[in-house]
Amino acid sequence: MTEQTEAVQAPDLLYSEAEEDLRSAVRSLLADRADAPTVIAGIESDTPYDLRLWESLAAGIGAAGLLVPEKLGGQGATHREAAVVLEELGRSVAPAPYLTSAVVATEILLALGAGPAAGLLAELASGRKVAVLALPFSAPPADAGAAMTGTLERTVSGVAEAAAADVLLVPTADGLYAVETAGDGVDVRPLVPLDLTRPLATVTLAGATGTLLADAAPAAEAVSRGLLAGAGLLASEQLGLAEWCLTETVRHTRERHQFNRPVGSFQSLKHRMAQLWLEVVSARAAARNAADALAAGSPDAPLAVAVAQAYCSEVAVHAAEECVQLHGGIGMTWEHPAHLYLKRAKADSIAYGTAGRHREAVAALVELPAP
Repeated sequence: MTEQTEAVQAPDLLYSEAEEDLRSAVRSLLADRADAPTVIAGIESDTPYDLRLWESLAAGIGAAGLLVPEKLGGQGATHREAAVVLEELGRSVAPAPYLTSAVVATEILLALGAGPAAGLLAELASGRKVAVLALPFSAPPADAGAAMTGTLERTVSGVAEAAAADVLLVPTADGLYAVETAGDGVDVRPLVPLDLTRPLATVTLAGATGTLLADAAPAAEAVSRGLLAGAGLLASEQLGLAEWCLTETVRHTRERHQFNRPVGSFQSLKHRMAQLWLEVVSARAAARNAADALAAGSPDAPLAVAVAQAYCSEVAVHAAEECVQLHGGIGMTWEHPAHLYLKRAKADSIAYGTAGRHREAVAALVELPAP
């Protein structure tokens, strides 16, 4: 008997030259418009979003349309390039609705194809509008089908970046609706979130009208695809956050002296930072694998995403905690940005499903008992 083996293409975890050029452009923009003092000043004034920053990122660099084909007004890139943008946004914890609008909402509209969704997609790709999915930020991809219930009259709490949105994508039993936030019957009430750089809100729709984008069955599939992309690329944001925490901690412990020696030369601190470096390297592999699987449309994308989220969310939290602790007293102050990274890491750890939910997804996908 002759055994036939199917060739499996190995994931490409390396960054291309074009991706590195994109990283350089985004990092330069964020260094100029979203450095730590600017971000802290923004959250102190209750207006974290910088419209000029979003305009430069979305339209100037063209980041908002990376996932959108050129024929629909986008850049025709892939999830790999969007992942690079999110790495840099994670490194700066910049308050920008990129993940919710340029990834999740855009992916949903791409899944719906032609029709009313196409016009809205072009506006998102150009940066003229921001759209968010009217579901709690904690909703995992597996909950997409359950979300297609009820009517357009509803209240949804914990919607990420609804305050920055021009359009809400609202799932109902009849299908998916696009609702203008400036229309009658729409109330977006800000909440007090842990992560002040990614505001949450309670959205109440009472007498609001919207445009039906798709019926329930295709809409549920599209919402699931959007949440899967959001969870997968959130791992890249968590990676960027963890990398900043490690880099900043190493820098600080080299410069901070005790007993006439850099504190980073103490063996116990060396071990902690070496362990963190190993975790960050592994997180990079997991996040890049998820982005590559999404870009390639791989059937293993759900598994790659679940693995990435199960691992990267905990690495980001650990990196942020170590950053605060190893900075000593200054790490506990409001003026130092370490608290921004800890709060973002903790908030991201429950976004699009907790690590535990993703471990359960991994167990189901590989047909093993869940932990």
